Amino acid sequence: MSTKNAGLAIKDGYKNVRVYLDGQPAWIKDGNSVYTSTANISQGNIVLIDLRSEKKSTEGRIARSVTIPYPTLEDRLEDIPTKAPIVLYSDNEKEVTAANKVLREDGFKKVALVSGNYAGWVQQGGQVVTGPVATDITWKRKRGKGEISKADFLKAVNGQDPKTVILDVRTVEEVTEGGFNNAISVPLDQLNSRLTDIPKNKKIYVHCTTGARADMAVQELNKNGYKAFFLVADINCEGNDCEIED
Repeated sequence: MSTKNAGLAIKDGYKNVRVYLDGQPAWIKDGNSVYTSTANISQGNIVLIDLRSEKKSTEGRIARSVTIPYPTLEDRLEDIPTKAPIVLYSDNEKEVTAANKVLREDGFKKVALVSGNYAGWVQQGGQVVTGPVATDITWKRKRGKGEISKADFLKAVNGQDPKTVILDVRTVEEVTEGGFNNAISVPLDQLNSRLTDIPKNKKIYVHCTTGARADMAVQELNKNGYKAFFLVADINCEGNDCEIED
């Protein structure tokens, strides 16, 4: 949540609002869990894993889920695509928490949970299916609306696309450690107050460290008449040496 959004939440009557400026990557690094939306569970390009027993999954499970009982998870890690957004659920909170930790320690960076687990999904009227379970994972990376490819982003970085501008919406502290030398730096929480720093006559390619903040920035820029796109990738910079892992 940005400081602006926090202000809007307070105006709407919410109390005790706090801002976590370091963003989701730092939140996860501190050992906190992330919960995904109902829409993402139903329609997102995810791998949805049911950690319950095959018997329970057969009797009723969230539509689109793959059954990998928790005791077998570590033996199945090689079957799970590391680039895929993973969503976990069970009927045992301790198992879900442990599975989340196992995946993150094994290098999975996009792991989220179903709020309320299976019982919570059923309670809110989510789609449930019964019968024989799926155990094989089939997943292909799909670019979302407004997302650009790594190849197109690199053309802009290398100056091969003069009609584009790179916009870095990371924090000042992150930019201090390094970044692309031709990027305009505008932290996400300063975006609305610094729109005049961003040219409107060019396409804007936005990045952060993962793509989450870049996505939010693009939504705001497009509302203000820009032609903006975002990159989903892990970006690590030391000076002007930046690694992009999509």
